[in-house]
Amino acid sequence: MTTLFDSLQVGSLQLANRVVMAPLTRNRAPGALPTPAMVTYYTQRADPENGAGLIVSEATAITHQAQGYSDVPGIWTDEQVAGWKKVTDSVHAAGGKIVLQLWHVGRISHVDLQPGGQAPVAPSAIRANAKTVLIRDGVPTFEDTSMPRALTLQELPGLVNDYRHAARNSIAAGFDGVEVHGANGYLLDQFLRANANTRTDAYGGSIENRARFLLEVTTAIAQEIGSDRVGIRLSPVTPAGDVEDLQPQALFNYVVAQLAPLNLAYLHVIEGATGGARDYAQGDKPFDYVELYTAYRSADGKAAWMVNNGYDLALASQAIANGADLVAFGRPFIANPDLTRRLREGAPLNTPDHTTFYGGDEKGYTDYPALA
Repeated sequence: MTTLFDSLQVGSLQLANRVVMAPLTRNRAPGALPTPAMVTYYTQRADPENGAGLIVSEATAITHQAQGYSDVPGIWTDEQVAGWKKVTDSVHAAGGKIVLQLWHVGRISHVDLQPGGQAPVAPSAIRANAKTVLIRDGVPTFEDTSMPRALTLQELPGLVNDYRHAARNSIAAGFDGVEVHGANGYLLDQFLRANANTRTDAYGGSIENRARFLLEVTTAIAQEIGSDRVGIRLSPVTPAGDVEDLQPQALFNYVVAQLAPLNLAYLHVIEGATGGARDYAQGDKPFDYVELYTAYRSADGKAAWMVNNGYDLALASQAIANGADLVAFGRPFIANPDLTRRLREGAPLNTPDHTTFYGGDEKGYTDYPALA
C-alpha cells in the first residue's frame, strides 16, 4: 500500500517522498532580493529524509507590477536570479528538490508597491475587499488594497511574455521547475471569477472566456521550459482575495479538463477556504473534489495530484489511500523543518509563532529546533 513516505516520479522530478512544503509568504526579502537567511530557511527543510520531498518556494513576483506585499522576492532581474541561485544550490546540496511559484497579484496590491505609484491592474476595475501587508520602519501592517485599473486587450500578450521570462529566469536560477499561481484571488484567479471579471471581450463572460488567460499563461510557460517542469495551483472555492463564483464546479471542471493535454508535472488543489474551513462552499452546493479529479483524469490528464489545506498525518494518509499523489503542508513546515521525520516517527510538532509569520529576522524563521 502506497504511503506518504514513498518515492514518486513527478514530471521530470524524482521525489524521495510525497510530503510537499507548500508556498509560504514570509516577507523577508527587502528590495525583492533573496537573502542569506532564506538560504538557511529553505535548506533546513530540504533533506528528504527529514524534510520535504518537494519544496514549493514562497510566491515570487514575475515583475515589479506583480508585487502586492512588502518584502516579497522577485524573479525578473539578474540580481534576483543570482540571489535565488544561492538558495537552489544549497537545497540541491542537501538532496532536495525545489520549484519556484510564479506570482502576479493583480488587484491585491497597493499603490505604494507599484512602479511609479500607479494603480494595480486587474481583469476589471473592481476593488477587492481585502488587505495587503506593508512594512514601514520594520513593522508589518495590514492595509486595504488600492483601486485597480482594468487591463486592456493589448496588454495581455505582454503579461504572458512576463510569465515566460520569469519561468526562463527560474530555470537559470537553478530551480527544478515552476508552479503557476492560479489560486487565492490573485491575477489568474481573478480572471476566472465572475465577481472579479466583468469583461465583455474574449476574456470575460463565459467560463471558456474567463479561463482563457490562465490557459494561455500556463501553455506559454510549458512551451518555454517544458511541461514536465510545470505545476499549477488552483483553489476552486476559496474566498481569499474577495473572489467568488456561483458555479465553481462547472468552472474548475472545465479548467482542469483543458489543462490535461498540457501534460503538466502536477496539479496543486487547495480544498475549501485557504487556511480555513475545508468544507467551505460557494454556490448552492458543496464542491465535489472527487468530481474535479474525475474530470481531469477523464480528459486523460496524467499529472500528479497534490492536495492541500489543513492536513495532518491521518488525513494525509487517507488522501494518499484515496488516490492523491502528493500532500502539501504549510504552517506545520514553518515550525518544523524536519516535518517529514516527525510525521514518520509520530513525534510531537513544534507550535508556530504567528506573530513572526510576516516580516522580521531569524526569530520564528530559522530558529525552530529539529529533533535531536
